Amino acid sequence: MNETTDQDQAHTWLDVMNERLNVDIDWMDPEFIKSLPSKPYDQTSNQLWMGIQLAHTTNRELLARTARELIDSGWLAVYTKMGTIMCKENMARIRGRVLVQTSPAQAYDVEATVNHAREYAREFKIRGISEERFCIKIPATGPGVLAMRKLSAEGIPVLGTAVFSVEQAIACSQAGCLYISPYFNEVRSHEDPSLWPDVEDPAVQHPFSHRIYQMTQAFKQLHEKTGMPQPLIKLAAFRHIREVIAASELGCHSVTVSAAMMRELADTNYSRELDRGQHRSKSTPDRFYDSLPQPSERLRTLLASDPLTSRPGQFEQAEIDVDYLANNAAALSAALHRDTAGRRRLEDAINMFIKAEAASQQLIESTVLDPVRGDSVL
Repeated sequence: MNETTDQDQAHTWLDVMNERLNVDIDWMDPEFIKSLPSKPYDQTSNQLWMGIQLAHTTNRELLARTARELIDSGWLAVYTKMGTIMCKENMARIRGRVLVQTSPAQAYDVEATVNHAREYAREFKIRGISEERFCIKIPATGPGVLAMRKLSAEGIPVLGTAVFSVEQAIACSQAGCLYISPYFNEVRSHEDPSLWPDVEDPAVQHPFSHRIYQMTQAFKQLHEKTGMPQPLIKLAAFRHIREVIAASELGCHSVTVSAAMMRELADTNYSRELDRGQHRSKSTPDRFYDSLPQPSERLRTLLASDPLTSRPGQFEQAEIDVDYLANNAAALSAALHRDTAGRRRLEDAINMFIKAEAASQQLIESTVLDPVRGDSVL
């Protein structure tokens, strides 16, 4: 049972989760964010949410002007500038950072990813948004992690996204990431609900909980061994409130929730029936892994197996001492090659974002190339 008394002081699950961790909104609509009963911590985005907001009627004239202004710079320059402008509008409505994601089409190109992230950083600075208020999301491929290392060294805050394996998480630590974002459920489960593990107690029954808990414990070990800060985990891709609740027990620092899930959290009264395991109040980022408790009896079994492995009976914990970035991230690439489930989920996520980005490219280019309809094309 929960050892804290936050359930006695709060009325909704959003109130309770705000006591336990940071709740981020994975949506860019300023009117929706303004309507929430409490400020989200961070505002995250990806190519899907960027595309929806770009096409919103309230951005019609702004997109047309920006496209004409940058007609010689290409569609990606328009996309990047628009992303930072839309983020700027939400700065006063959140407590922390705005996050944007580099081009998924460049997920396996180190220099292209670095250049896109730098362009985002420049545009944020033009808008008066400092490094303390933004972060760049990059898919955690081998080249993506190498790009993150370069950017971190330059002082540009980065998040490793689409993290589906413990090896990816450790590689992101070695790259100096501020955060990582694993997906609790694979993206294909939204189109094929049969792929969603609809379990009563996700912290111990969901097949991905093993990897999440192994990530948090690996970061705790690395922090104790090196004394260095470790990435904070922003868990994403939830399909039920039960999964959001489990994120706290599994040692995540933040939850990144959709607009629909945020509204459900805000509208659902707290109930003890959904509250399992031990939870704690949030701690400051610099003390987060110091305050992470030792594995409980309930969770200890998560460290000894992996339901997603393609090699049943041959489970081995990821090695925290392996240099996953050496030789152009050879060890990370090899780990992903062995990890059928993780590799497939990573590819699915990248392909989904590529498709969404292509739709935005078409929208932007049509704004410039259609001389008859002009602005009304949007």
